[in-house]
Amino acid sequence: MAAILFVMDALLTLVVVAFLLRAVMPLVRADFRNPLGQAVLRFTDPLVRPLRRVIGPIGRVDVASIVALLLVQLAGAALLRLVAGGGFDLPATLVAGLVALVRTLLRFYSVAVLAYAVLSWIAPGTYSPATRLLAALCEPLLQPVRRILPPIAGLDLAPLFVLIGLQALQILLH
Repeated sequence: MAAILFVMDALLTLVVVAFLLRAVMPLVRADFRNPLGQAVLRFTDPLVRPLRRVIGPIGRVDVASIVALLLVQLAGAALLRLVAGGGFDLPATLVAGLVALVRTLLRFYSVAVLAYAVLSWIAPGTYSPATRLLAALCEPLLQPVRRILPPIAGLDLAPLFVLIGLQALQILLH
């Protein structure tokens, strides 16, 4: 049973990450024209488009994508609770779903910042759709840290401090 729950949780997390990207990419002005952006759009459109007919954007905030993200996360949390034998308790499911969403967001950004830092060491200045997307996602977190702690002898420590902060937040959620 634990293996089934693990596989379900992993697959649901991938789906949530796709919807998370759909909600975050417009906020950071990431390019949806690259292959990764197109994949996110195609995967999330069946749920976001109908919601967009009812819920319009507010500035750069795509409210329909955020609502879709919340719906997917809460449905996933409810499904996992039911399969685990926990029954359906709406308040507990809402809390578990929102906490899981925050954890997913923190883990996602931890992986993104780490990948962005590693790519900057391995292939600095190289163009790839992944690098551009990671730059758009990570730079809003890294720039404030760089203002406080500029690179030392060409070594950018901002990703390290952002990762420490993200890990600290994850620990606080446990």
